[in-house]
Amino acid sequence: MTIQELHQRILYPVVRVRTKKAGGSGTVIYSKPNQHGKYESFIMTCAHVIDDAIEVKKEWDSFLKKKIEKEFTEQVQVEVFDYVDLSKVNSSNALRADIIAYDKIVDIAILKLDSPKPCPYIAKLIEKDNVDSVKLFTDAYASGCSLGHDPICNQGQVTYVNEKIENKQYFMSNCSSIFGNSGGALFLADTGEQIGITARISAIQLGFGVDIITWMGFSIAPSEIYKFIDEQELKFLYDSSDTFEAAMKRREKKQRESLMARKIDEESDEPKEEE
Repeated sequence: MTIQELHQRILYPVVRVRTKKAGGSGTVIYSKPNQHGKYESFIMTCAHVIDDAIEVKKEWDSFLKKKIEKEFTEQVQVEVFDYVDLSKVNSSNALRADIIAYDKIVDIAILKLDSPKPCPYIAKLIEKDNVDSVKLFTDAYASGCSLGHDPICNQGQVTYVNEKIENKQYFMSNCSSIFGNSGGALFLADTGEQIGITARISAIQLGFGVDIITWMGFSIAPSEIYKFIDEQELKFLYDSSDTFEAAMKRREKKQRESLMARKIDEESDEPKEEE
């Protein structure tokens, strides 16, 4: 790729994500107009980056006629960067974003920008059929907001492709990464395709201190990303025949069906009165 293409595919799609207590990175993975002509833009990040914007508490449910645990989310802040002279940050636009879906186990979250403006630069996720094509020694870039800095890119190579952490697949790379990179992206150097979400770094305990091994970073593998997208009914993120509106209808239907199944199960467990 040319220097300009590296900027456009690997640097420009990276955003900074902030909550009241934490922060990290993210990538713009979708920005298209809906059927009304208004743009809908989505950010992919790590679930732990936006964890404190999610609260679960017991509330009365009028359908089940009892108190149940319900989820409450608040908006987070996403900073989208504008560049001049190719490499210089001109400004950062702070936008509000809603949490659309997340999974704390696989550590992925999808945010929707609360803005009708398009995002001109989108990260391209490696094609589903090419997920297994990533091999060791493949040149890569880790892009993110290290320590809360404006987006930076670190070059390296893929060093392991089948790391299992909590039974989830990760890619390891020697692209330097540190706190703040979480939610950012691992990109192929030759095509600019995203092949992972930066999620973890290695650390070792030495006496009373901890040494961070910045060249042993773990990114959520693309197979896990696609699995999450499919399970969350968000196929529009990679399938042009789907839409966000249709996806939300499917998600709402699944939630209603789940609530109905719960009600039926609870009613069947209730002791029956003897005649």
